[in-house]
Amino acid sequence: MNAPASTSPALETLLRDLNPEQRAAVTHGEGPLLVVAGAGTGKTATLAHRVAYLIAGGTPPGRILLLTFTRRAAEEMLRRTDDLLRRAAGSDAVQAGSRVWGGTFHAVAARLLRIHGESIGLPPGFTILDRGDAEDLMHAVRTGLDLGSKGKRFPQKGTCLDIYSRCVNAQEPLADVLENRFPWCADAAEGLTRLFSAYVDRKEQAHVLDYDDLLLFWRGMLDDPALGRLVRERFDAVLVDEYQDTNAIQADIVAALRPDGRGLTAVGDDAQAIYGFRAATIRNILDFPGRFPNATVLTLERNYRSTAPILDATNAIVAEASERYDKALWTTREGGARPALVTCRDEAEQTTYVTERILGHREEGIDLKRQVVLFRAAHHSLDLEVELQRRNIPFVKYGGLKFVEMAHVKDLVAFLRLAENPRDTVAALRVLGMLPGIGPRTAAALADELAAAGGDCESWVGRAVPEATATIWPGFVTLMRTLSHASPAEVAAQIHAVRSFYTPLCEQRYDAAAARLADLEQIEMLGSRYADRSRFLTELTLDAPQWTGDLAGPPLLDEDYLVLSTMHSAKGLEFDVVYVIHAADGNIPSDMATGSVTEIEEERRLFYVACTRARDALYVTHPLRYYQAGRGRSDTYGYAQRSRFIPDRLRSLFAECQASLETAADEPTFAPVATTANIRAAARAMWE
Repeated sequence: MNAPASTSPALETLLRDLNPEQRAAVTHGEGPLLVVAGAGTGKTATLAHRVAYLIAGGTPPGRILLLTFTRRAAEEMLRRTDDLLRRAAGSDAVQAGSRVWGGTFHAVAARLLRIHGESIGLPPGFTILDRGDAEDLMHAVRTGLDLGSKGKRFPQKGTCLDIYSRCVNAQEPLADVLENRFPWCADAAEGLTRLFSAYVDRKEQAHVLDYDDLLLFWRGMLDDPALGRLVRERFDAVLVDEYQDTNAIQADIVAALRPDGRGLTAVGDDAQAIYGFRAATIRNILDFPGRFPNATVLTLERNYRSTAPILDATNAIVAEASERYDKALWTTREGGARPALVTCRDEAEQTTYVTERILGHREEGIDLKRQVVLFRAAHHSLDLEVELQRRNIPFVKYGGLKFVEMAHVKDLVAFLRLAENPRDTVAALRVLGMLPGIGPRTAAALADELAAAGGDCESWVGRAVPEATATIWPGFVTLMRTLSHASPAEVAAQIHAVRSFYTPLCEQRYDAAAARLADLEQIEMLGSRYADRSRFLTELTLDAPQWTGDLAGPPLLDEDYLVLSTMHSAKGLEFDVVYVIHAADGNIPSDMATGSVTEIEEERRLFYVACTRARDALYVTHPLRYYQAGRGRSDTYGYAQRSRFIPDRLRSLFAECQASLETAADEPTFAPVATTANIRAAARAMWE
């Protein structure tokens, strides 16, 4: 890896907008570097400048690996890299950033396995299971082993996959995972051991990989002396974004790519480590200097987002953490009000208060889309959603079912996956199960026949099928033969062929078929962007859109729309006005995440992340009373304590108020006729 020996005028142009700490990070030499970047301190800009600086210093773009946690983050950084290089060096640098190896851990793993997989015995036509497909395969194996059918409760497929994934990503033994994370499943340990072994074998037979396998196989390649050296020698520099979100196996991959730390840059913020439930561990960023003893640690503390009063409050919140990198964010922005800590009588009053403030800020010129309501769990916004609909306030909510997890989309993709990999049992069973008259047993037999024939669909020609299937069977076999022999580049044409065959099946199987078929048109349009079916399937699985709007741009809701989001989904975003609702113990922190000090500390960081999304105004609301949940409405209620993350010693950093007093000015005033004397006199009349 090369770095400029001196600062040329072009490089000075590249570096001119950086503050001293950012500049030190960007111009750092070849030794391992950890950049602890606080919220709003320009992390993305710093990392993009670092990539541009390396390219400007002579490092070939194709020998730089940039690992991120979303594809969009990688694309944004590489776009900025190109802009920086053009500004610094002119048109010669156009598209240099596009030659960088940039993407998520899983996407880069898939790309490397396509190149080197055969060296470790992985067939080149392997397919990748998404979460739903992995659950289905786990269920098929579970059923085959007759687990859960002997009068004793056994974990369902989703829980089984969660336990399996935790073992792999956290690199923890099954016994420890059951004891610490899934204690209610401890009695199933023996069955889970058999299940996981059979699940691994089934994936091997079907030539499929799940998300966890992508990381396991990448690390496996790096562990091989010859192949590991070949993979390592592809890169002169490795940069990792959001390092605090890595899990044990991802940290192993980074260390195996750069054993001595040479050329390694990791960027992250320990105060924003909030994905422990996905097996991410804050230990990776805290222990970075121990893993790479000659590492340099640089801290970015100048915040470009929030006002000083908001930073004072958020700094104090995270300072309560038991272990962290010492940093205090500051800003040159002047003015601003203290965050509001609002006590509400109950959830209904909280909803009224938040809605009124949203509309009030809108009248002040702050568009709805520049405001966000954040909550710990998706159901916390239900009451608010009803009120927003009643008042005709458009909104989008982040979280929920991904677009490619919808049944009709999975149906279409299954055809393509089966053509790509005829051993993909999950795809075969899904496709065959759509055909009228074919049940699970017949589908399994047909799938076995196809696999035994090496994936040749000719084995199905003339095959006896149930009477209900006979009419559609020839067209189905013709479709699969067409897909199997189609040019990999004809992605959109293949999708169109599947859509033509699938349309009547969709109309028979699902309600609202017209809307579902419109979704599939979007998939066909998306397919036209790809020159390779394998890449299309891989990217659709690893970086799935959340809804159809992702394929066509931002959602078009009225002229404006409010954003509702879970705290986790809001990470990396920023808004002019932020409302954090339900700041009561049991909600923040969640009562499901207070079983250990580690969990509570992560909940504190999650609250910090939510509050640091605010640029100009922050409201934290705390309902005092919660009614008992259950069927219908209940008058039974209890009182809730303010979140433990705002103890008494921090209250002075907030402007405290009562929601009822804040809205009282809107209520009509009148002179009461009744007096206490009149009321008591009326009562005395009953016995005097």
